[in-house]
Amino acid sequence: MLKMLFDILRHTRGATAIEYGLIASLIAVAAISAMQGLGTKLKTTFTNVSSNMKAS
Repeated sequence: MLKMLFDILRHTRGATAIEYGLIASLIAVAAISAMQGLGTKLKTTFTNVSSNMKAS
């Protein structure tokens, strides 16, 4: 039983998978926040273009 516990503690494949999952989630959060900022700027740009076209 003790040998099996030590084998589980030495097994690092699960820890590596968790680390990759955390890295992927951090990248996803950064991408979502960047896209939200970009979306706001694009909306402003298209609103300005639309209002300028109506004025012409």
